[in-house]
Amino acid sequence: MTSPSEPLKVWRYSRRSTCRKALAWLEQQGLSYEVVDITETPPSRTLLASAVDVLGSRQPLFNTSGQSYRALGSSTVKAMSDDEALDALAADGKLIKRPFVALADGKFLVGFKLDQWSEALQR
Repeated sequence: MTSPSEPLKVWRYSRRSTCRKALAWLEQQGLSYEVVDITETPPSRTLLASAVDVLGSRQPLFNTSGQSYRALGSSTVKAMSDDEALDALAADGKLIKRPFVALADGKFLVGFKLDQWSEALQR
């Protein structure tokens, strides 16, 4: 997680238009950020576990429209224990909904929803 003086850490997939829109919005807001390629360096299992705790469910973390998710199958994902799901997410960044951001206040942004990002990142 970041402190107010540190740039946001944004895990993204460069081929995803939603990620490009999110980064463009951050630029427009004058917010500094660090980009991490989610396919090369997925968020840690510990960070993902924190996200599940804060979000109240592992479901929002899954990129249900991606190839990795479809390859596993929704029934397989639903049958996973939380530990198995966290292991799968930490091992394959394409399973994670992008962009993924851990905020200094302990909250998380998953996907790019302008209203949520505006509220969470207001100065």
